[in-house]
Amino acid sequence: MSHPNETLLRELYTRFGQGDMAGVLALCHDGITFQVPGTGVMAGVYDKQTFVSGLISKVMAISGGTFREEIIGLGAGDGHGFVLLDHRFTTQGRPQQYRTIHAWEIKDGRFTRWQEFPDDLRAFEAAWDE
Repeated sequence: MSHPNETLLRELYTRFGQGDMAGVLALCHDGITFQVPGTGVMAGVYDKQTFVSGLISKVMAISGGTFREEIIGLGAGDGHGFVLLDHRFTTQGRPQQYRTIHAWEIKDGRFTRWQEFPDDLRAFEAAWDE
């Protein structure tokens, strides 16, 4: 039997994969933060208001709308969840791919914090360089 937060994570990634950003944000607490590591173009801390206009718009612009992610593994418990993902997209005609972990904090059935942990930060940043 899976933890209820695993079901919540799967719902969030299903909505994201369908392009339903309003649905994604509906699962998030108003004070959520999204943190991307490093010093590259994607790096920074985004809030609920800048998630789509800041982070997601960069992802789609740089990838030309080719960005896709596949869940490799997922786990959750009380207050947290982790998702191992394979990210694939194309930039300037070059295929890009890397693995990353998304770490989530969850409180009262809502996501409160998200952090990305690429398996290779240099490769992650190089993939997003324009």
